[in-house]
Amino acid sequence: MNKHWLVMAAPAALVLAMVMQPLMAGDPDAGAELAQGCAACHGADGNSSNPQWPKIAGQNERYLRESLKAYREGTRQDPLMAGEAANLSDQDIADLAAFYAAQTPQIGSADPELVELGEKIYRGGNPETGVSACMACHGPSGTGNAPAGYPAVSGQHAAYNVIALRAYANGERNGSMNAQMMQSIAERMSDEEIEAVSSYMEGLH
Repeated sequence: MNKHWLVMAAPAALVLAMVMQPLMAGDPDAGAELAQGCAACHGADGNSSNPQWPKIAGQNERYLRESLKAYREGTRQDPLMAGEAANLSDQDIADLAAFYAAQTPQIGSADPELVELGEKIYRGGNPETGVSACMACHGPSGTGNAPAGYPAVSGQHAAYNVIALRAYANGERNGSMNAQMMQSIAERMSDEEIEAVSSYMEGLH
């Protein structure tokens, strides 16, 4: 067998194994109890009122689990979230993810003046600068790709989207393979493109 083929195939096989790995069962009722401590920032049902804090209602379980574990282990940096996640067990994380995934996200509205450019970037990217279409990973309606752990972006606060994209562009969020992929896209985006696609996603459904 060609050794070069084996070298190229191994990473793909590893990614596939990670995607197909079964998740520990989460208990949404137990998660509801734990979520009382998260409500001050994320709202009782995961729909935050502060636009700088993310809505996590309806977010896919794999993404929520991976995010909480990254905060707990320090591979994703945020002083507040690091403290909240520090003492969570894997079962706690599974329960929280199950609870929030079962909630219904509240969809916002996009700025009409930004919709045209936002939709262009979301659906087609910018081939001239190497910006990939957002919907390739996050789906046409922004529901994400749960098995792959790509997050839902539908209805997410525009202000939070801007913060996240700029953090990727600046290399502040780079603790995972997905984060590195996002960095390679966001660093090619103009401020105008970031603002427009961020607004577009808030009204996407």
